[in-house]
Amino acid sequence: MATVQKPASSSESDPRCANMDEKKRKRMLSNRESARRSRMKKQKLLEDLVNEVSALQKNNTQICEKIKFTTQRFVKMEASNSVLRAQIIELTESLQSLNSILHMAEDGSGYDVDILEISDPLMKPWQLPCSTQPICSTFDG
Repeated sequence: MATVQKPASSSESDPRCANMDEKKRKRMLSNRESARRSRMKKQKLLEDLVNEVSALQKNNTQICEKIKFTTQRFVKMEASNSVLRAQIIELTESLQSLNSILHMAEDGSGYDVDILEISDPLMKPWQLPCSTQPICSTFDG
């Protein structure tokens, strides 16, 4: 900023005016320094916010990847569970059919045969009718 030269006046020779001019000059310098500090503080805050945004975007990307991975695993497990449920139904129907054959054999032969009566396995999946025998199947997933 260019300073405008004033013609010499009586104020320059007056000590009170010189003192006022010195106070004004000091206040201007103080204001400039304060404005500079304010700009620096604002710049630092802006940099901090930009860094925080970057970190949050990175974190968000990582979370999105984890969600995607977990969703894929969930879909695979759901497919596997559907296959297992279908196998339970098939095996239950086979067991009911075999029980029916045993009932006919029992009625025809007169011998008492212990026949396991089964309930609907999907109503209580943790209580499978033949828990002592493992269910073996292959699943290509």
